[in-house]
Amino acid sequence: MKLTFSPASPFARKVRIAAIELGLIDKIEFTPATVAPGQANEDYSRITPLKKLPVLITNDGDVILDSYVIVEYLNEMAGGSLIPDYGPRRWKAKTNHSLINGMLDSMLLCRYEKMVRPQGLQWQAWSDDHWNRAWTGMARFENMPDVLDGPFDISQIGLVCVLGYADFRFADCGWRKAYPKLDAFHQKTLERPSVKISVPPAA
Repeated sequence: MKLTFSPASPFARKVRIAAIELGLIDKIEFTPATVAPGQANEDYSRITPLKKLPVLITNDGDVILDSYVIVEYLNEMAGGSLIPDYGPRRWKAKTNHSLINGMLDSMLLCRYEKMVRPQGLQWQAWSDDHWNRAWTGMARFENMPDVLDGPFDISQIGLVCVLGYADFRFADCGWRKAYPKLDAFHQKTLERPSVKISVPPAA
């Protein structure tokens, strides 16, 4: 299998963590890819018109999009337990992950607004609104002991990626001081090899 990725992508990191946890990391060839707003990448657009990372290309040549769907595919392949099979726990995990993915999307948009949009065209209120979505999402998880103290599953993996991306791109945002329970959770998960190995490089 081949996975398009960037070491800076929290979405690709999510898949890397899952692959390590599931014992599939050695079965995946990692193919670096660069995508950026306003920059054409026709080769990658032929793989996915959305130009998003990551994409998994199976041994049969099938293209699987979206980090959650890729994790679900790998989890099924390995017979893993990163995503509950059925019942209330499954829907809770999927809902948590939807929130996490939305937080990552908002953080990425804030990054683009600050670093990519030309000076004079930046919309501060729009950026503030998106940052508030990520920030209040952290506040919600701060008060979710069932996630913070639960099994290492897709919710915890996604949350690790949110906090790691906050460190990577928004180092001065102060999330640790604001959310001590998330800080303790993050420090604990960094003891896992899958989490430690996949930390983004220094910005």
